[in-house]
Amino acid sequence: MTTNHPGSTPEPSVTLEGSERQAAPGIVSGEPADPSQRIEVTVVLRRKAPFPEHPTGHLSREALAEHHGAAGEDLELATDTFTRLGAEVVEADAASRRIRLGGTVAQLSAIFGTTLEKVTSTGPHGAAVEHRHRTGSLSVPAALDGIVTAVLGLDDRPQARPQLRMLPLAAAGTSYNPNDLGRIYSFPPNTDGAGQTIAILELGGGFGQADLDAYFGGLGITPTPTVTAVGVDGATNQAGQDPQGADGEVLLDIEVIGALAPKATILVYFAPNTDAGFLDALATASHATPAPSAISISWGQSEDSWTAQARNAFDQALADATALGVTVTAAAGDRGSTDGVTDGHDHADFPASSPHALACGGTRLSADAATGAISSETVWNDSPTTSATGGGYSDVFPTPAWQNSVAGHAANAAHRKPKPKPPTPTPTPTPTTHGRGVPDVSGVADPQTGYNVRVDGQDMVIGGTSAVAPLWAALIARLAQASGKRFGLFQPVLYAQPGSFHDITVGNNGTYHAGPGWDPCTGLGSPNGAALLTALGG
Repeated sequence: MTTNHPGSTPEPSVTLEGSERQAAPGIVSGEPADPSQRIEVTVVLRRKAPFPEHPTGHLSREALAEHHGAAGEDLELATDTFTRLGAEVVEADAASRRIRLGGTVAQLSAIFGTTLEKVTSTGPHGAAVEHRHRTGSLSVPAALDGIVTAVLGLDDRPQARPQLRMLPLAAAGTSYNPNDLGRIYSFPPNTDGAGQTIAILELGGGFGQADLDAYFGGLGITPTPTVTAVGVDGATNQAGQDPQGADGEVLLDIEVIGALAPKATILVYFAPNTDAGFLDALATASHATPAPSAISISWGQSEDSWTAQARNAFDQALADATALGVTVTAAAGDRGSTDGVTDGHDHADFPASSPHALACGGTRLSADAATGAISSETVWNDSPTTSATGGGYSDVFPTPAWQNSVAGHAANAAHRKPKPKPPTPTPTPTPTTHGRGVPDVSGVADPQTGYNVRVDGQDMVIGGTSAVAPLWAALIARLAQASGKRFGLFQPVLYAQPGSFHDITVGNNGTYHAGPGWDPCTGLGSPNGAALLTALGG
């Protein structure tokens, strides 16, 4: 295969494994993309060496780069090759194995062997969205065969949706302030997140300081927690434009974390809602100095909505984060065991299905906010609507070692609806018999027993597993403060301490049912923070 570049000798190229793109859903119009438009893409390189199966500790960013980042010769060859072909190297980083390239649509389309269109299609929320679009596989220069593992951002269709459900204040049955939940879930006493950093990834929306001051002042939390916006790939804090969507997500995340860990440093990373933007936000947050104790992710979409290259690149970025001592919490989804896919099969939501993310499911809670006493907690499922906690089994990630001995994993897998084999060979990993089970943990998510929040000047109640990811991020920061430890990949510790959870045994999310111990509705259960601290030796 060769790729033609204007004014140059044809460049030998090879197909990039895992880069195949299906057409976006609901395309109603299309035309060639402007060949002179300047765009940027993210290129991911291979590791120089894999991580050990049983790591003995966390790494500094420098050690990560030295032992598990991109090899110097790979980085040099890639940057030299792309520069020779007419692209601009905007940024190159060995530790995160990423190169940010700029160029015109014509230049980058030629380098990567594709054709870009400008189309209108149906986004993850069902609304029409305009974006660049490609189908089929990409190619890379033959000299970089095996070195380049992903090229993201040529097609900039929305990659994820926020996992939240909103209600007007008057419509909610019962609702809780986030700091009430710290009491209900026994967060470690005499901790407030001091000395810890918590990062939040957002793919849209924004926040205004007036909302934060009013909200936290109403909770008696003064001064207002310190919240700083960080732009990634040109995105910025855009407050007041989407109160029923992305703004609700942003303010929910900030207000839950700020109420539960008010002395933590809170950094909100805004990135474009694309596969490249999502990856770059994760890498930027996890490689920051100081590294955060936790990163909260409330955005996702079913595993098969990702290209294999994007999914694998994101999973490996999550692995980098855990190696750096960062725990990444991810919402498990709000559409039950199907994750909202209408093909008649069950689907896990990604990135929650990555074994390197702490997947957070949802419950319905009845508790006394004043005393913290829980009277009942069941699986969140607002049947007959589609609102229910996500959960199930990955089709691409095998069962991790720390989940192998969990009785509920195999028992629930028997209920799984089998998927047909693809008609043609696929570069994605072969599906396992059971796969990585989702979620790992849970917390209240039903909007009927949801969180009191303030969004764009309005008081409302929000639920969804979007609320559980920041709740767990705040808990992790307070556990880190109390114990003096960083956790990184937290699951091996959590699965060894099942007594540190409120076990949820009633309810279902569609296909799967709760039961004693771990289940693919609420995982190990909702937290008992004080018991977890004791188990950690704090």
